[in-house]
Amino acid sequence: MEVLDSIQPKGSLACVGIGMTLGSHLSRRAHAYIEQADVVFTLVSDGIVELWLQGMNEDVRSLQPYYQEGKSRMKTYRQMVNAIMAEVSAGRRVCGVFYGHPGVFAWVPHKAIRTARSKGYHAHMEPGISSEDCLYADLGIDPGARGCQHYEASQFMLYRRCIDPSAWLILWQVGVAGDKTLMRFSTGEAHRQVLVDVLARHYTLDHQVVIYRAATLPFQSPRRELLALGALPLAEFGMADTLAIPPARPLEADHEIRARLEALA
Repeated sequence: MEVLDSIQPKGSLACVGIGMTLGSHLSRRAHAYIEQADVVFTLVSDGIVELWLQGMNEDVRSLQPYYQEGKSRMKTYRQMVNAIMAEVSAGRRVCGVFYGHPGVFAWVPHKAIRTARSKGYHAHMEPGISSEDCLYADLGIDPGARGCQHYEASQFMLYRRCIDPSAWLILWQVGVAGDKTLMRFSTGEAHRQVLVDVLARHYTLDHQVVIYRAATLPFQSPRRELLALGALPLAEFGMADTLAIPPARPLEADHEIRARLEALA
Protein backbone atom coordinates (compact mmCIF):
# COMPACT_ATOMS: atom_id res chain seq x y z
CA MET A 1 0.00 0.00 0.00
CA GLU A 2 2.83 2.43 0.74
CA VAL A 3 4.17 2.05 -2.80
CA LEU A 4 0.74 2.68 -4.30
CA ASP A 5 0.16 5.69 -2.07
CA SER A 6 3.49 7.20 -3.05
CA ILE A 7 2.54 7.33 -6.74
CA GLN A 8 -1.07 8.44 -6.25
CA PRO A 9 -1.54 12.08 -7.35
CA LYS A 10 -2.15 14.32 -4.33
CA GLY A 11 -4.49 16.84 -5.93
CA SER A 12 -8.27 16.42 -5.86
CA LEU A 13 -11.36 18.08 -7.25
CA ALA A 14 -14.88 18.49 -5.92
CA CYS A 15 -17.48 20.30 -8.03
CA VAL A 16 -20.38 21.33 -5.81
CA GLY A 17 -23.73 22.96 -6.39
CA ILE A 18 -24.89 25.73 -4.06
CA GLY A 19 -28.44 25.83 -5.34
CA MET A 20 -30.23 28.81 -6.83
CA THR A 21 -31.07 31.12 -3.91
CA LEU A 22 -28.26 32.61 -1.82
CA GLY A 23 -27.82 30.83 1.50
CA SER A 24 -31.01 28.79 1.24
CA HIS A 25 -29.93 25.73 -0.74
CA LEU A 26 -26.36 24.95 0.37
CA SER A 27 -25.97 21.43 1.78
CA ARG A 28 -23.69 20.67 4.73
CA ARG A 29 -21.51 18.45 2.56
CA ALA A 30 -21.05 21.13 -0.12
CA HIS A 31 -20.28 23.63 2.65
CA ALA A 32 -17.58 21.31 4.01
CA TYR A 33 -15.95 20.93 0.56
CA ILE A 34 -15.79 24.71 0.24
CA GLU A 35 -14.34 25.27 3.70
CA GLN A 36 -11.73 22.51 3.46
CA ALA A 37 -10.45 23.29 -0.06
CA ASP A 38 -7.05 24.85 -0.69
CA VAL A 39 -8.47 26.74 -3.69
CA VAL A 40 -12.09 27.55 -4.54
CA PHE A 41 -13.15 28.47 -8.08
CA THR A 42 -16.59 30.04 -8.46
CA LEU A 43 -19.04 30.38 -11.32
CA VAL A 44 -22.17 31.72 -9.69
CA SER A 45 -25.13 33.95 -10.44
CA ASP A 46 -24.21 37.16 -8.64
CA GLY A 47 -21.30 39.11 -7.19
CA ILE A 48 -23.06 39.03 -3.81
CA VAL A 49 -22.85 35.23 -3.90
CA GLU A 50 -19.09 35.47 -4.55
CA LEU A 51 -18.69 37.72 -1.49
CA TRP A 52 -20.68 35.23 0.58
CA LEU A 53 -18.36 32.41 -0.52
CA GLN A 54 -15.29 34.45 0.39
CA GLY A 55 -16.44 34.23 3.99
CA MET A 56 -15.99 30.43 3.84
CA ASN A 57 -12.52 30.21 2.33
CA GLU A 58 -9.48 32.50 2.07
CA ASP A 59 -8.69 31.63 -1.56
CA VAL A 60 -11.81 32.15 -3.69
CA ARG A 61 -11.27 32.84 -7.40
CA SER A 62 -14.02 33.89 -9.78
CA LEU A 63 -14.22 32.28 -13.22
CA GLN A 64 -16.47 35.09 -14.52
CA PRO A 65 -13.56 37.16 -16.01
CA TYR A 66 -13.03 34.47 -18.65
CA TYR A 67 -16.31 35.53 -20.28
CA GLN A 68 -16.00 38.22 -22.95
CA GLU A 69 -18.42 39.58 -25.54
CA GLY A 70 -17.57 38.16 -28.97
CA LYS A 71 -15.48 35.34 -27.52
CA SER A 72 -16.55 31.74 -28.08
CA ARG A 73 -18.06 30.30 -24.92
CA MET A 74 -16.37 26.99 -25.73
CA LYS A 75 -12.98 28.71 -25.61
CA THR A 76 -14.02 30.32 -22.33
CA TYR A 77 -15.07 26.98 -20.87
CA ARG A 78 -11.80 25.30 -21.85
CA GLN A 79 -9.83 28.10 -20.19
CA MET A 80 -11.87 27.61 -17.02
CA VAL A 81 -11.12 23.89 -17.01
CA ASN A 82 -7.42 24.59 -17.57
CA ALA A 83 -7.35 27.00 -14.62
CA ILE A 84 -8.99 24.40 -12.37
CA MET A 85 -6.72 21.59 -13.52
CA ALA A 86 -3.57 23.70 -13.02
CA GLU A 87 -4.32 23.81 -9.30
CA VAL A 88 -5.32 20.14 -9.12
CA SER A 89 -2.06 19.19 -10.89
CA ALA A 90 -0.15 21.29 -8.35
CA GLY A 91 -1.39 18.93 -5.65
CA ARG A 92 -4.09 21.13 -4.15
CA ARG A 93 -7.55 20.27 -2.93
CA VAL A 94 -9.71 22.20 -5.37
CA CYS A 95 -13.40 22.97 -5.06
CA GLY A 96 -15.39 24.27 -8.01
CA VAL A 97 -18.54 26.05 -6.86
CA PHE A 98 -21.40 26.39 -9.36
CA TYR A 99 -24.85 27.85 -8.93
CA GLY A 100 -27.74 25.43 -9.11
CA HIS A 101 -26.68 21.85 -9.81
CA PRO A 102 -23.09 21.47 -11.13
CA GLY A 103 -24.18 18.77 -13.58
CA VAL A 104 -27.16 20.57 -15.14
CA PHE A 105 -26.43 22.77 -18.17
CA ALA A 106 -22.85 23.07 -16.97
CA TRP A 107 -20.07 21.95 -19.34
CA VAL A 108 -17.14 22.98 -17.15
CA PRO A 109 -17.77 20.73 -14.11
CA HIS A 110 -18.32 17.62 -16.24
CA LYS A 111 -15.21 18.26 -18.33
CA ALA A 112 -13.04 19.11 -15.32
CA ILE A 113 -14.09 15.95 -13.49
CA ARG A 114 -13.47 13.75 -16.55
CA THR A 115 -10.06 15.36 -17.08
CA ALA A 116 -9.06 14.97 -13.43
CA ARG A 117 -10.09 11.32 -13.32
CA SER A 118 -8.28 10.57 -16.58
CA LYS A 119 -5.08 11.81 -14.94
CA GLY A 120 -5.59 9.70 -11.82
CA TYR A 121 -6.90 12.38 -9.46
CA HIS A 122 -9.87 11.89 -7.19
CA ALA A 123 -12.81 13.93 -8.51
CA HIS A 124 -16.34 14.15 -7.17
CA MET A 125 -19.59 15.96 -8.05
CA GLU A 126 -21.88 17.05 -5.24
CA PRO A 127 -25.44 17.83 -6.41
CA GLY A 128 -27.35 20.99 -5.68
CA ILE A 129 -30.87 22.37 -6.06
CA SER A 130 -31.25 23.30 -9.72
CA SER A 131 -33.45 25.77 -11.58
CA GLU A 132 -35.54 22.76 -12.60
CA ASP A 133 -36.25 21.96 -8.95
CA CYS A 134 -37.24 25.58 -8.30
CA LEU A 135 -39.43 25.59 -11.40
CA TYR A 136 -41.48 22.65 -10.15
CA ALA A 137 -42.04 24.42 -6.83
CA ASP A 138 -42.65 27.94 -8.18
CA LEU A 139 -44.99 26.91 -11.01
CA GLY A 140 -46.72 24.13 -9.08
CA ILE A 141 -45.77 21.42 -11.58
CA ASP A 142 -45.71 17.74 -10.65
CA PRO A 143 -43.77 16.04 -13.47
CA GLY A 144 -45.38 12.75 -12.49
CA ALA A 145 -48.89 14.01 -13.22
CA ARG A 146 -48.65 14.68 -16.97
CA GLY A 147 -44.97 14.10 -17.78
CA CYS A 148 -42.30 16.67 -18.55
CA GLN A 149 -39.99 17.09 -21.56
CA HIS A 150 -36.79 19.13 -21.26
CA TYR A 151 -34.64 20.50 -24.09
CA GLU A 152 -32.05 23.18 -24.58
CA ALA A 153 -33.78 25.76 -26.77
CA SER A 154 -31.24 25.93 -29.61
CA GLN A 155 -30.94 22.14 -29.79
CA PHE A 156 -34.73 21.94 -29.91
CA MET A 157 -34.70 24.27 -32.92
CA LEU A 158 -31.86 22.58 -34.79
CA TYR A 159 -33.09 18.98 -34.53
CA ARG A 160 -36.48 17.37 -35.06
CA ARG A 161 -37.71 16.03 -31.73
CA CYS A 162 -40.77 13.89 -30.99
CA ILE A 163 -42.88 16.32 -28.94
CA ASP A 164 -45.86 15.18 -26.89
CA PRO A 165 -48.22 18.18 -26.42
CA SER A 166 -50.11 16.31 -23.69
CA ALA A 167 -47.09 16.79 -21.39
CA TRP A 168 -45.21 19.88 -20.20
CA LEU A 169 -42.43 21.13 -22.48
CA ILE A 170 -39.54 22.99 -20.82
CA LEU A 171 -37.04 24.88 -22.98
CA TRP A 172 -33.85 26.07 -21.32
CA GLN A 173 -31.59 28.99 -22.28
CA VAL A 174 -34.26 30.67 -24.37
CA GLY A 175 -32.36 33.95 -24.16
CA VAL A 176 -29.79 32.58 -26.63
CA ALA A 177 -32.24 30.46 -28.63
CA GLY A 178 -30.99 29.84 -32.15
CA ASP A 179 -27.39 30.93 -31.55
CA LYS A 180 -24.93 28.63 -33.35
CA THR A 181 -21.83 30.79 -32.80
CA LEU A 182 -21.49 30.27 -29.01
CA MET A 183 -20.29 33.88 -28.99
CA ARG A 184 -23.52 35.69 -28.07
CA PHE A 185 -25.09 36.37 -24.71
CA SER A 186 -28.50 36.94 -26.27
CA THR A 187 -30.45 36.56 -29.50
CA GLY A 188 -33.29 38.75 -30.68
CA GLU A 189 -36.80 38.89 -32.01
CA ALA A 190 -36.01 37.19 -35.34
CA HIS A 191 -34.45 34.16 -33.63
CA ARG A 192 -37.39 33.85 -31.25
CA GLN A 193 -39.80 34.05 -34.17
CA VAL A 194 -38.09 30.97 -35.63
CA LEU A 195 -38.59 29.26 -32.27
CA VAL A 196 -42.28 30.17 -32.33
CA ASP A 197 -42.57 28.77 -35.87
CA VAL A 198 -41.10 25.47 -34.65
CA LEU A 199 -43.43 25.37 -31.66
CA ALA A 200 -46.40 26.21 -33.89
CA ARG A 201 -46.06 22.73 -35.38
CA HIS A 202 -47.46 21.45 -32.08
CA TYR A 203 -49.25 24.38 -30.38
CA THR A 204 -51.63 27.16 -31.38
CA LEU A 205 -50.32 30.73 -31.27
CA ASP A 206 -52.81 31.65 -28.54
CA HIS A 207 -51.62 28.83 -26.27
CA GLN A 208 -50.51 30.32 -22.95
CA VAL A 209 -46.87 29.78 -22.00
CA VAL A 210 -44.75 30.87 -19.03
CA ILE A 211 -41.41 32.69 -18.95
CA TYR A 212 -39.70 31.53 -15.77
CA ARG A 213 -36.61 32.59 -13.85
CA ALA A 214 -35.69 31.30 -10.39
CA ALA A 215 -34.88 33.78 -7.63
CA THR A 216 -31.15 33.93 -6.83
CA LEU A 217 -31.28 36.33 -3.86
CA PRO A 218 -33.56 35.96 -0.81
CA PHE A 219 -35.34 39.28 -1.40
CA GLN A 220 -36.16 38.45 -5.03
CA SER A 221 -39.28 36.79 -6.42
CA PRO A 222 -39.19 34.30 -9.27
CA ARG A 223 -40.25 35.49 -12.71
CA ARG A 224 -43.56 33.91 -13.73
CA GLU A 225 -44.77 35.78 -16.79
CA LEU A 226 -47.76 34.35 -18.63
CA LEU A 227 -48.24 35.23 -22.31
CA ALA A 228 -49.51 33.80 -25.60
CA LEU A 229 -47.04 31.78 -27.64
CA GLY A 230 -47.44 34.17 -30.58
CA ALA A 231 -46.25 37.09 -28.40
CA LEU A 232 -42.97 35.40 -27.51
CA PRO A 233 -40.71 37.20 -30.04
CA LEU A 234 -41.43 40.60 -28.42
CA ALA A 235 -40.82 39.40 -24.85
CA GLU A 236 -37.70 40.30 -22.85
CA PHE A 237 -35.34 37.42 -22.19
CA GLY A 238 -32.14 36.99 -20.20
CA MET A 239 -29.61 34.17 -20.06
CA ALA A 240 -31.31 32.67 -17.01
CA ASP A 241 -34.86 32.62 -18.41
CA THR A 242 -36.68 29.38 -19.19
CA LEU A 243 -39.82 28.77 -21.25
CA ALA A 244 -42.42 26.45 -19.72
CA ILE A 245 -45.19 25.29 -22.04
CA PRO A 246 -48.21 23.64 -20.37
CA PRO A 247 -49.95 20.64 -21.93
CA ALA A 248 -52.12 21.60 -24.91
CA ARG A 249 -54.27 18.50 -25.14
CA PRO A 250 -55.51 15.72 -22.84
CA LEU A 251 -53.76 12.41 -22.40
CA GLU A 252 -54.81 9.86 -25.03
CA ALA A 253 -55.76 6.46 -23.69
CA ASP A 254 -54.15 3.39 -25.27
CA HIS A 255 -57.14 1.04 -25.26
CA GLU A 256 -55.22 -1.94 -26.63
CA ILE A 257 -52.69 -1.85 -23.80
CA ARG A 258 -55.41 -1.23 -21.24
CA ALA A 259 -57.27 -4.32 -22.46
CA ARG A 260 -54.12 -6.45 -22.23
CA LEU A 261 -53.45 -5.27 -18.66
CA GLU A 262 -57.06 -5.90 -17.65
CA ALA A 263 -56.77 -9.42 -19.03
CA LEU A 264 -53.67 -10.01 -16.91
CA ALA A 265 -55.53 -8.80 -13.81
